Amino acid sequence: SDARYRFERGVDPAYALEGLDLAIGMILDCCGGEPSEIAGDGAIPDVSRQSSLRLARVESLTGMKVSAERQVEILESLGFWTELGKDRIVVSVPSWRPDIEGEADLVEEVARIASLSKLKGAPLRRVDKGVARPVLTPLQNRERAARRAIASLGYNECVTYSFIDDGLARQFCGADDLIRLENPISTAMNVMRPDLLPCLLAAAARNQARGSPDLALFEVGPVFQGGKPGEERLNATGLLVGDSAARSPHARSRAVDLFDAKADVEAVLSAIGVSAKALTRDAAPYWHPGRSGRLRDASGSVAAEFGEINPRVLKATKIKGIAIGFTVHLDGNEIAVGRNFARSALELPELQVVERDFAFVLDEGVEAEEVLRAAESSEFSKHFEKVAVFDEFSGPKAEEQFGKGKKSLAFSVRLQPRERSFKVEQLEEICADIVKKVSDRVGGQLR
Repeated sequence: SDARYRFERGVDPAYALEGLDLAIGMILDCCGGEPSEIAGDGAIPDVSRQSSLRLARVESLTGMKVSAERQVEILESLGFWTELGKDRIVVSVPSWRPDIEGEADLVEEVARIASLSKLKGAPLRRVDKGVARPVLTPLQNRERAARRAIASLGYNECVTYSFIDDGLARQFCGADDLIRLENPISTAMNVMRPDLLPCLLAAAARNQARGSPDLALFEVGPVFQGGKPGEERLNATGLLVGDSAARSPHARSRAVDLFDAKADVEAVLSAIGVSAKALTRDAAPYWHPGRSGRLRDASGSVAAEFGEINPRVLKATKIKGIAIGFTVHLDGNEIAVGRNFARSALELPELQVVERDFAFVLDEGVEAEEVLRAAESSEFSKHFEKVAVFDEFSGPKAEEQFGKGKKSLAFSVRLQPRERSFKVEQLEEICADIVKKVSDRVGGQLR
């Protein structure tokens, strides 16, 4: 009813009869007439309650010294009924003050009347001796570091709902994996989000429909794998759409590509202290099958995913152009160890580095990442400073020279001597071991 609507929102129930008398008086004064008898149903609810205010509590919470008599005077002037005891005041709360629920509320009433201008800043007392315990948990620290890192890369932060439309969610998980809500606030928000990407894609589509084609968006928040506690993960996801100038007006105008996402995800992983070098191509189906990848940490857990968004998903979300993105799992296994912020000692070797180039004939299906990991598995890897691919020769001309289904891949290894310069025999031994490792692991033949 109309009355219920008002009483649920704090109207004083004990004031109904008194308010009715005032209204009748106004009608009689202005219009005349004769009132009927008052008809009522039910009883006025008993909302009377008492609360206790310790005299010393005002000073302990606010730092203001207010005498007991002054506290009683303030409360009574505000309509409270008081009874002063030895060390506390027993306060009866009037029916029109439903906001008063305890001692802290009474302290607030005394402080605001005694003048908040008398408040003075004071440091909190140290509970523990020595170095204080950290306030934030390791996961909260990782979340803060990831948010700052992505924002510093030029992305704009989004805060979206944790529930989305089931049609959009099916682009990111199977129909059996949908976590449906029993009482959704809208038919377009009836399942829990399985990933942050659908929320960012929906936001990008709305922006594009309003004339903003180039976007750089990110969000840090939970995604849900089930409806029970513990069946959620904390992710940090970024999305780039259109031109690279969306992140910086000083950037060279060009279309975003896969390597933008790879560089950004590596920067975020570095910011949260995760070393993830193992790259695989087994990304989820909503990523482009040939232009995406996963980065794994030392334990083999998936630390991040990145790449182009699958064209099928872009069509379903009405995104125009190419969209790339990345997702970092902030609560992974290795990440739970946290980041060591201590700086390592600066090392400036005095000896000259040595570089050696290798070119191998390989099957066309062998990826460069596999070749580099094979080379880095050498027993002399402690001397490696950098291993990088610098050339790939493939296609019809390569098949004419090396055979059908073959290609050539060349990479360089930078060696840094520590105690003394390498002898010729040592370099030959290191090179022979690299060739053996690549040949044994990926079947490469030295050109």
